[in-house]
Amino acid sequence: MLPLLRSQLSTKLLTRNTLPTNLRRLSTTSPNMVKVLAVLYKGGKAAEEEPRLLGTLENSLGIADWLKKEGHELVVTDDKEGPNSVFQKELADAEILITTPFHPGYLTADLIQKAKNLKLCVTAGVGSDHIDLNAANEKKITVAEVSGSNVVSVAEHVVMSILLLVRNFVPAHEQILADDWNVAEIARNAFDLEGKVVGTVGCGRIGYRVLERLQGFNCKELLWFDYTDLPEDKKKSNFKRVDKLEDLVAQCDVVTINCPLHEKTKGLFNDELISKMKKGSWLVNTARGAIADRAAVKRALESGHLNGYAGDVWDVQPSPKDHPWRHAFNTLGGGNGMVPHYSGTTLDAQIRYANGTKDIIQRYLSGQEQEHANVIVTDGDYASKAYGQREKKATGQKPAGP
Repeated sequence: MLPLLRSQLSTKLLTRNTLPTNLRRLSTTSPNMVKVLAVLYKGGKAAEEEPRLLGTLENSLGIADWLKKEGHELVVTDDKEGPNSVFQKELADAEILITTPFHPGYLTADLIQKAKNLKLCVTAGVGSDHIDLNAANEKKITVAEVSGSNVVSVAEHVVMSILLLVRNFVPAHEQILADDWNVAEIARNAFDLEGKVVGTVGCGRIGYRVLERLQGFNCKELLWFDYTDLPEDKKKSNFKRVDKLEDLVAQCDVVTINCPLHEKTKGLFNDELISKMKKGSWLVNTARGAIADRAAVKRALESGHLNGYAGDVWDVQPSPKDHPWRHAFNTLGGGNGMVPHYSGTTLDAQIRYANGTKDIIQRYLSGQEQEHANVIVTDGDYASKAYGQREKKATGQKPAGP
């Protein structure tokens, strides 16, 4: 299945300076050339001024020079929507596709059928739900991601989001920006995190670290729900497992979503599940936007059932200007902690997922086995149960815990 060794290739690189700004093409004439297509977000001036913004079109994960040296073709674009996009046109003969969760190129089943040469999909980061994994299995396309590259970054963002909701931070900051000062209007909906019950839906690498970081806040209880148990050496007396999701959300003042998006979690937080949450509770989602029903969340905020919703993931990315979460507020006009999808793409995280992307591609080109923890699907089967319980093998299963 794996290609022959393609190292030690050296050909002249041709750079087309007249290409549109949403496309970079580094081409070669090597007979053993592999075409690599990368869909990345445009960084503009920020990427020019900050070379550590590796996840941008301009800096191309830092792999352009390496691929040039190896004699391969790299096409990088941020143009990803519709049949006339660079993404869809160039995909037809690409062997390797690189995408990110932050500016996803949605690889649907019909596009996979048209991608006759596609052998490897690499997610530069964590979360491969923008790829139709069942269709990838049918074509025996390997899907891999840089497991663990985002865990610290996202866990820190979760804790920040919890605090800004519970402390009613955003309306307070907006008062200052508006040259206003009204302590009562803010304090009427500001609380301490100490003494609250916090629960995570999903207790893998990120969810577990969230609970670890919350221990210093003296929460009343730290709860977790997952389909697999924690390893014995990772269990803590103050981390309590709840067997049923409905029971967890009913007990929590704060619920944080830290599970992957797949068939069983899409739309999980709908009207029915949200109705089982405590009235006035807060919900944080840094996992995937589609795990929460956009309309149900807005309705719950407007009715007062939810006191706040925060996170950085959207069910469509970039989110349209009319997305309901941009202007979804609680009954007091606050409770919105939404930001663009950046929790897992700090400068520190970008170094990790750029290096990991290069390693995955390098292993593929040289015929080496991939790190099991990075593989989502391979050889026509799921290698990870992180994307739902599967009947077949799961050699790279990601259990609960770090």
